[in-house]
Amino acid sequence: MRRSFTVALERYGYRVTAAADGLTGLESFRDDDGFDLLVLDVMLPGLDGIGLCRRVRETSLVPVLMMSARGDGLDVVAGLEAGADDYVVKPVDTYVLVARIRSLLRRASYAPAPGGEPATGPKDVLTFGDLTVDTGGMEVFRSGTPVALTPTELKLLLEFAAHPGIVLDRHTLLRNVWEYGWDGDSRVVDLAVQRLRKKLGRERIETVRGFGYKLRR
Repeated sequence: MRRSFTVALERYGYRVTAAADGLTGLESFRDDDGFDLLVLDVMLPGLDGIGLCRRVRETSLVPVLMMSARGDGLDVVAGLEAGADDYVVKPVDTYVLVARIRSLLRRASYAPAPGGEPATGPKDVLTFGDLTVDTGGMEVFRSGTPVALTPTELKLLLEFAAHPGIVLDRHTLLRNVWEYGWDGDSRVVDLAVQRLRKKLGRERIETVRGFGYKLRR
């Protein structure tokens, strides 16, 4: 499967580095800071995909696509909790895999620049309590301190910030953030919101039971 996906992705113009186990993959990742995206299989020998994702998230916000053989199992939840941006279930069609990769790479264009200060242009800076969102510089600050967000987390926050106080249902978020043209797994939304709350404060994003989520003004 690893060889077939490598060949298929190279035909689509991607440069691929493949690893047969988690430790080798981690070493390759650390030796080359030019990776644009990681595809991690949950069932990797040595260091599994979930553990590898956690290690990557210690130092990097690179987009991560998790691959699981069990779409409704705990592996999916564990992978998303570890910091993965999305997942696919094996066996997966190459066209679906490429579509998810393209979506993640588009999302990565929302990645914030490290460090710096918020922009001064009022139309580019949105403030919600102690939270400042610089939509021009793609930076987020909490009480003046920069907050490191993955591309998916940042795009999710921007979606909330564009509709403050308005309840957004999971299907809307899946369509606008994850770019699903069909009903996807709402767990990716729930767990991404959980990760945002840990970084922004639990009170900042409110759950409206039976409807969705909203950003408090």
